[in-house]
Amino acid sequence: MDELTRTVAERGDLAHLALFLWASGASALLVWTLRELATANRRFNAFVSEIAHLNQLFKRRD
Repeated sequence: MDELTRTVAERGDLAHLALFLWASGASALLVWTLRELATANRRFNAFVSEIAHLNQLFKRRD
């Protein structure tokens, strides 16, 4: 990676390197956010199904 950075700096393509790093960081952040959202969605679905289970238990008691 050090050689790649040196080559890019020598050619004057620092803007392209900065854009690549920004795009990589933004993409990684998007992937992380989507994973967290999927995990939160699974937890919420488990919560809702437990509430539905409790409602059925209380209906049977009546």
